[in-house]
Amino acid sequence: MSGLVTLAAELAEMTRLVEGDDVHSAFDRFTARASGTIPGCDHAALTVRTHRGDFETVGTSPVNLLEPGPVTEALIHHEPRRLDDAAADERWPTFSTQLLLAGWRACLSLPVPTGERGQAVLTVFSRDADRFGESSYDLVMLLTLNAGAVFDNVSLYHHSTRLVEQLRTALTTRATIGQAQGLLMRQFGYDADAAFDTLTRASQNSNRKLRDVAASMVEAHNNRTFTAVLQAFDLSAPDLV
Repeated sequence: MSGLVTLAAELAEMTRLVEGDDVHSAFDRFTARASGTIPGCDHAALTVRTHRGDFETVGTSPVNLLEPGPVTEALIHHEPRRLDDAAADERWPTFSTQLLLAGWRACLSLPVPTGERGQAVLTVFSRDADRFGESSYDLVMLLTLNAGAVFDNVSLYHHSTRLVEQLRTALTTRATIGQAQGLLMRQFGYDADAAFDTLTRASQNSNRKLRDVAASMVEAHNNRTFTAVLQAFDLSAPDLV
């Protein structure tokens, strides 16, 4: 029972997000803990699809995981691949040779269930042959579910953070434009539409974004240089009456 409690605690820790985590740092922590949790596992690595559509390995790996072998097949076919003994297996000769030269004998690759656009494979390695039996296999499969949760949680967190930042920027921009409109309305008797048209004209005249023009006007008003900034935007007196 204590073993199950320990495992449950370890799984919970693996999926915990740390403030500032990106996918790489979260997966680095995950693979480090996976190495100490899976029986017979001496090393673990994750291969993930980047935003560019290609694949890269998170953390270190004893071999090139994109060499045709269990990892690439797991990525392509979305199915587990097990290499029990690199010295005897003939399916992926180049990969097996690299594995042996690096001092490893066995590996197990399982797809990580992620969101519809995500794709990743968890690979565990052993220096001894035949180390990933059914019990290890079941545990690695359980860990891939947690890896998928890590991937999705980090992606969701950063997506939500970006949305919040975009919303904050939009609200700030709207407030700044509203302030600039108010300044024009108060000084020249414009209604809201005429003030916005003036901001638009200033944006076109200066080839600057509307929000930057508005920010310049608000700053100029605060610095008591409002008339000068209107002239800089080529908004002469006849334009303002």
